[in-house]
Amino acid sequence: MDYFKSLAQELFSTNYETPPSSIQFIDAALSCTSPHFAPSYTDPNQKRIIRRHLVSFLQDYISFKPSIDAFMHDDGTSVNLLNANGELQLSSSTPSIPLTIWLHESYPFIAPIVLMSTNTTYPIYDNHPFVDSSSGSISTFYLVNWKYPGCNLSDLVHNLVNIFSHNHPFYYSPSTNDFFHPSLASRREAIDRLSCTLHYDMTELLSKTHDEVEELSSLKEHMVRRVLVAEFSVDESENEMTELKERVKILTDEADKLSSWLRDKDQDLSPEEYKVEDEFEAIDENSKVLLDSIAADKATEDLMYSLDKAVEQGVMPFGTYMKQVRLLAKEQYFGRAKLEKMGISLEWLH
Repeated sequence: MDYFKSLAQELFSTNYETPPSSIQFIDAALSCTSPHFAPSYTDPNQKRIIRRHLVSFLQDYISFKPSIDAFMHDDGTSVNLLNANGELQLSSSTPSIPLTIWLHESYPFIAPIVLMSTNTTYPIYDNHPFVDSSSGSISTFYLVNWKYPGCNLSDLVHNLVNIFSHNHPFYYSPSTNDFFHPSLASRREAIDRLSCTLHYDMTELLSKTHDEVEELSSLKEHMVRRVLVAEFSVDESENEMTELKERVKILTDEADKLSSWLRDKDQDLSPEEYKVEDEFEAIDENSKVLLDSIAADKATEDLMYSLDKAVEQGVMPFGTYMKQVRLLAKEQYFGRAKLEKMGISLEWLH
């Protein structure tokens, strides 16, 4: 492309905005037959349309100049394409917008590729309705619905001027309600306004949806923890139930054994002959002494308690109470001393 770069420098070095210089460059580029420099436009009729559209566009927007460079498609294919690059100055209070308009190898039947430079002082704000902030690629209703012969470069840039006047790429200004007056808006302008409104509505909806998803995710985590706690509690309850069932079974078996034993005893003895005390027999002399001593000690304790109540109620004179308590305490002492002499712990009495 060095040939065309030198040609462009020569043509635009003295009078950059002169349309004849642009025309000369376009004619030279379209007539080039060198395999290294020739553009990827082969049909003569296509070249005539490209020339007519470019010349008309450069006359309407003199800040743009033509050029030819290699363009890399997304699939990796490299082609030599004509392009026009320059800046759109919308107003004195806003920065200019640097644009490069590439003419597709199938132009005018396929829309041009419009890119905005991302290497600028002002970054493109995120979520612009018509400009991708990362690549600078521009997509509008006009480009998406491009159809020749109704569409051309001049009308395309005019549409971009209308859009960017109300949605500047460097400033967030979603004032779409005043985009155009409905009575003055064309069908295309009305669609652009609707597209812009839908974009911001979708952006707001996506933001709310994201917040709701985050909230639901947090709630899900909380519910998962609660489910785990509930499952753990259920497992513990099931284990306790299993243990209780086993315990009930054991107690039921013991109760059956006791009931069987009682039935056998009822058959052996009449109610008059049967005494519960007979079922508890000492196995030796020490055990017999222990049982007798425990019974006597408990009886003494009960008697002393009754004497205390009698004194409190005034039924017994205090002197009689003291005499009886001394006698009972003496008997209790000798009884406990006897147990200690036999080597039996007094813990049995408690």
